[in-house]
Formats: sequence, C-alpha cells, structure tokens
Amino acid sequence: MIGFLNKKKNMGISTWVFLVCLISGFSVKIGVAAEELDQNQLTERISGSAGDVLEDNPVGRLKVFVYELPSKYNKKILQKDPRCLTHMFAAEIFMHRFLMSSPVRTLNPEEADWFYTPVYTTCDLTPNGLPLPFKSPRMMRSAIQLISSNWPYWNRTEGADHFFVVPHDFGACFHYQEEKAIERGILTLLQRATLVQTFGQRNHVCLNDGSITIPPYAPPQKMQAHLIPPDIPRSIFVYFRGLFYDVGNDPEGGYYARGARASVWENFKDNPLFDISTEHPTTYYEDMQRAVFCLCPLGWAPWSPRLVEGVIFGCIPVIIADDIVLPFADAIPWEDIGVFVAEKDVPKLDSILTSIPPEDILRKQRLLANPSMKQAMLFPQPAQPGDAFHQILNGLARKLPHDKSVYLRPGEKILNWTAGPVGDLKPW
Repeated sequence: MIGFLNKKKNMGISTWVFLVCLISGFSVKIGVAAEELDQNQLTERISGSAGDVLEDNPVGRLKVFVYELPSKYNKKILQKDPRCLTHMFAAEIFMHRFLMSSPVRTLNPEEADWFYTPVYTTCDLTPNGLPLPFKSPRMMRSAIQLISSNWPYWNRTEGADHFFVVPHDFGACFHYQEEKAIERGILTLLQRATLVQTFGQRNHVCLNDGSITIPPYAPPQKMQAHLIPPDIPRSIFVYFRGLFYDVGNDPEGGYYARGARASVWENFKDNPLFDISTEHPTTYYEDMQRAVFCLCPLGWAPWSPRLVEGVIFGCIPVIIADDIVLPFADAIPWEDIGVFVAEKDVPKLDSILTSIPPEDILRKQRLLANPSMKQAMLFPQPAQPGDAFHQILNGLARKLPHDKSVYLRPGEKILNWTAGPVGDLKPW
C-alpha cells in the first residue's frame, strides 16, 4: 500500500484518515488502480467452476436413506439439553431435521445411494455448554452395531456408502486436545464411511481422504437481527474477540493455538490498527461489520465460527491456521476472499495487511457481498437453495457412483470391531 503504513511510528491520525477513505464504501476512488474499478458493482459472481459448483442443485442427483434409530441416540439427548441447538456443533442436529423432509430422502433403502445414521455425539455438555466427547465413541459404536444387526446395508460395504456428521473439534477422533485426538485416531468403525466434519487439516490422522469439510453452525436468525446498514463505514482495520491464552487447559502456555493467539496479543495489543480483546461485547456482530479484516486464528482446532461470521458480515477473514482445509473448498474461493498468514508470520501481521493493495481489498469485499457465498455458510431453518445443507448434498452427489470395489465379497471383513481403546468397547 503506502510506505508510511508499514512504519508503526506513523500509525496516527493520518493513517486512520487514509484507512477510513479506503473502507468507507465503493464510491471512494483511491489511486489509479482503484479508479479503474467499476464503482457501481457492489458484488461479484464467483468465476469459473467454483461458481458453478456453488450454485449446483443436488435434488435428483442422489437418494438418501435415513435410519430410524431409537430416540436415545438423538431426540432424547436433545430434550435433556436444548443448548445443543445453539452451539457451534449443532449441524449434526439440523442436518438430521433437514434430511427428514428433504426431497432427496427415500423410504426405500434398496434405491438409496447413501445411508445416514442420525447420532448426536456432541450433545453431552458441561455446565459451561462445552461438549464432552468421551462417551461419543461408545455411542457411535452402539448405533453402528444396531444398524448392522437390523439392516443388511452396512454389512455390504462396512460403511463405505454411509455418511456421518461428526462436527467435534477433531471430528471422529473424539477429543478436544489435538495430541490425544491424534493418539486415538478416527474411530475404527468409521474408517470406510464418508465423514462430514468441521475439522479439516491436511496430512492429519483425523481427516480421511474423501471427508466433506463443512462450516460450524452459526445461528442465522441471530446474525440477521444484528445486521447494520451497508453504507456504514468500516472504520476498524483489524478486529478480534476471543481467548489469547487458555490458562485452564494450557497453564504453561504455548500449546493452545500453537502459540499463534498469544503472539497476536503480545505483538499487537498496543497497535492502534488492531482492535483486539478477550472481552465479547454485545456489539460483537456489529463490530465485525465495521471492520475490514477479522482475524480467524486456530484455537484448540484450526477452525472456528469466525470463518462463518466473517463471510456473513463481509469482513475479510485473516486465516491463521497452517494446513487448514476450509469448508466447501471446491465451491468457495477462499484464496480470493481471505488472507492466509502462516503461524510463524504472526509478528508481521501489521505489515502483511497494510501492504495489500486497495483494489485487492475492494475485490475481496465484492466477492464477500455475493449472496450465494453467504448462503453456503449457513444452516437456515427452513432450508434454502444453495445453503450448507445443499452444499453437503452436492459433495455427496459428486462422489457418485460408488466404485464397485466398495462392495465386499461374501464373508469378507475389513474393519476390526475390537480395535481401539478399551474404554470405547464398553456398552453404551
């Protein structure tokens, strides 16, 4: 951008005047490059195959059979603790509700392309509302034992034509701490299934090839209620609210967020371009709509609801999570709408962000304003065309037809039902 923005000693009134001019709206022309922009074009369609994929309609391309399980696997758990409907892992509940009335559902399992097992594995909550995953492996094993005993379809493929929604921190590894999640690995009985999960990190034992990475749940109605007029200036350059340290679970520091969040605080707590704090104000959603960049650093896992919030509120996500696999990456051009910063480069965040040309910022904002992009990140009630439910179905449809190799020969067994920690083998 301009040289003086890279010099901290000059980050005073003149910097803020420049930045407000940059981010107040598309009617302001900044420099020769910005003058060439079409100022009347407030949104931009995603170009190429990504745009086509985003607008795909899965209806008619696949049929899904939903297993009818005893209510102890889903509805009774939710009745016990309705908070499960509002936390970031709620996609497993809303996906079940969506499929029950979806036109892709079939009541005839013989014509099904996919089989879905509705198990709410993240609905055992602490008093603070955090999910405890420790019973999840036994619960999932119990459900699979049930469907494999009562229906023939699991046994034909040992789950290769089944999908499961596992939205916990590290998916079907079922632990919130990465070291222990890696030690556990993906539950053995799910190794052949397609996992629909929020966790995504390249070359990680908790992400199988062929998994579908989805956004975490963020409440659409709540966000809608906090929308502000689009012409209000984006007068905050960098915004973040959240933990920098997790003293309770990481008392010595350095393990939580691999130190990236601590580095943000230590380097930029006094920087006037950075509006960062551990406090979570009632104006959180409004503040994001007044910001140009929203930091999306890893926490215990690489993903967080900030990715969804950034897209919905037009705040350019600054993704700080090495090797992250982002939601619906074949449909959403994350490289075009976001900024990726390596964890080791966090101390250079200010110079990285202030060096982005104005025309690049404006283009990212136009792309983020695309309604299709926002729709793909949400699980609305009722469902709407192009939303996250439909993106999941699109992902499943693109995996069809199943290769003949997924069907087992008579008597053939691949999965080891007695593998895994001893505690997982206890009845649920």
